[in-house]
Amino acid sequence: MAAIILNLFRVHFPDVSRADPDGLVAVGGDLSVNRLLAGYRSGIFPWTDRPLTWWSPDPRAIFEMDRFHVPRRLSQKLRQGKFAYTVNRAFPEVIRGCARPSVGREHTWISPRFIKAYCELYRHGYAHSVEVWRDGELVGGLYGVAIGGFFAGESMFHLVPDASKAALVFTMDRLIERGFLLFDTQVATPTTRQMGAVDITRNEYLERLPEALACPASFV
Repeated sequence: MAAIILNLFRVHFPDVSRADPDGLVAVGGDLSVNRLLAGYRSGIFPWTDRPLTWWSPDPRAIFEMDRFHVPRRLSQKLRQGKFAYTVNRAFPEVIRGCARPSVGREHTWISPRFIKAYCELYRHGYAHSVEVWRDGELVGGLYGVAIGGFFAGESMFHLVPDASKAALVFTMDRLIERGFLLFDTQVATPTTRQMGAVDITRNEYLERLPEALACPASFV
């Protein structure tokens, strides 16, 4: 299909079954809190800024709550206790860290417009950050969106080895402890594959999404 152009004045998304083969659902609209929440509740997320695009890939990458994998070397390092963790203590710093260019990622989709939008989502209680500290310095973290028992991991960063993986382990432990049902990682990367990310069909994802959204879980 040709991607649908969103109306700025109506918070509405097309049926994801009409997505392009690569998962593109729509173009345009804005990054208001209401539109972002409508997107996540429909199985859709924004990915690029100019133009603003909305996606629902098939397959969809998730972490199964009972099949998360912590490599032995990482587990040994985490047991040394050199990292400390906080939640929602430094959200703007974390998302800016995720937007920072790094080796192998010279360009990022997290534009200033995205940073502003997700900071607003954070102020409304839907976006959250996990911070990883070493010797009092922020050395890694991740941020994502939580609605009910659904969590969408958006991005993570590290300034020292394994700090982003440590944030991911902490996040998964927290989601399990608090009864979350669906951990969406959208599109798998080598790092998330190593930690157990798997692909499911878009249809299966959409079948599982409503139960997760309705689950009375809370990230904080």
